[in-house]
Amino acid sequence: MAVVAQEVEQRPPFKFGDSGFRELVGLYEPWQGAVAPEPRLVALNDQLAVDLGLDPDVVRTPAGVEVLVGAVTPPGATPVAQAYAGHQFGSYSPRLGDGRALLVGELLDPSGNLWDLHLKGSGRTPFARGGDGMAALGPMLREFVMCESMHALGVPTTRALAVVATGSQIRRDAMVPGAVLARVAASHLRVGTFEYAARRADPTLVQRLADHAMARHFPQAAEAERPYLAFLEAVIDAQASLVARWMLVGFIHGVMNTDNMTISGETIDYGPCALMDTYDPSAVFSSIDHAGRYAYANQPQIAVWNLARLAETLLSLIDHNAEVAVESATGMLSTFSDRYDQYWGAGIRTKLGIAGSRPDDDRLIADLFLLLADQRVDFTSWFRSLSEAARGNPSDARALAADPSAVDPWLQRWSARIGGPGLDAAGVAQAMEQANPIYIPRNHLVEEALLAANGGDLAPFEQLVEVTRSPFGVRSGFERYALPAPADTPPHRTFCGT
Repeated sequence: MAVVAQEVEQRPPFKFGDSGFRELVGLYEPWQGAVAPEPRLVALNDQLAVDLGLDPDVVRTPAGVEVLVGAVTPPGATPVAQAYAGHQFGSYSPRLGDGRALLVGELLDPSGNLWDLHLKGSGRTPFARGGDGMAALGPMLREFVMCESMHALGVPTTRALAVVATGSQIRRDAMVPGAVLARVAASHLRVGTFEYAARRADPTLVQRLADHAMARHFPQAAEAERPYLAFLEAVIDAQASLVARWMLVGFIHGVMNTDNMTISGETIDYGPCALMDTYDPSAVFSSIDHAGRYAYANQPQIAVWNLARLAETLLSLIDHNAEVAVESATGMLSTFSDRYDQYWGAGIRTKLGIAGSRPDDDRLIADLFLLLADQRVDFTSWFRSLSEAARGNPSDARALAADPSAVDPWLQRWSARIGGPGLDAAGVAQAMEQANPIYIPRNHLVEEALLAANGGDLAPFEQLVEVTRSPFGVRSGFERYALPAPADTPPHRTFCGT
């Protein structure tokens, strides 16, 4: 056994490739993470590690943990703090960047794909802007829970590989445990990366960045007659699909600044985010979004706004004639609405068990959301309850409404719509159960888990992760994870965690 342990200890924990990002001088600063006084692995995503070609046992070794906390640079890696700008709540900030984060390197998985290994909370960088460069344990565990749940729900997202406690206490409202989150993504290129590049002195930088992003994410765009317009189209389509998926599960990002919108179409930066409990199109959970700019119902239009900022950086590449470039980019941006409607429309029909398309379907769906808002119905529970309603038992759905009788007319219309020749009620219900989760990281459960973790008890966090990783199948003994928050639960508020 001692020999085996020694072999594990001596194996290199990570294998890095190279995306070529470091050839884009001016978009990063070489940097090294801070030394953690007593690094301790709090959570490791074993299955993700295996998928990346890593050995979880090796990652758990002291050498692996030192890499995950940012204190040691492994062979083949060149850690950098990425530079980017961004429109934050509509106002332009010319220099943001990884103020407390590092891109360690690009992991090469067994299929030859590259994945960024990125750390949050690894210490101050040249982009820290007065911050301490650290992260608190609670927000890092929140991101772990949220992105793993989103992945299980089928939403493109960054993934949490590990959380490492640093052994230090950091000051927020009070002294709290410090931690580093290790996450992976197809890349961490953002709309804000293009905004930053467009304002550099190097006139070739945006083109080189666009070529790099195309090669990594949308190689087919490079073969198009107008490659940079095709690149813009690919990003628009990826974001239309992503935001539609957010809306279908009731996810509210909370801070859709351009520096938090990826080029790849992955959800990134789970700060003041939440999954909606009671359906409310104006729902906002972020403590800093006082005007509701990033409310649930505003997310599609904010996505278009952000994409327009990307389009502005690409105009000179789309066409040498400025007027033609603006017309082409504007025309492409105008396709977002149809793309989003198609993705969302297909998704909501699946959730409702509606096959095909009929003239009155749009009215049926619109009336549903008016009803949910009026009756203050729990979003996740409602859609899950419809499976039983499809089997002829609407009692669960009725019980969710403030006035159960108010939902009866809609349920009757919907029941008539999903019925008909060749449509088996049991089959419809079963298909709906694969689209409508029963378990999500409900806000009161997330807060409960984080409070316990700050006190040293990780069991509620670990249980929440386990349950939400299998969101669609009913599990005996986990009934409380399927319930809305108790009526006396205070209004949920989230913070950026900085």
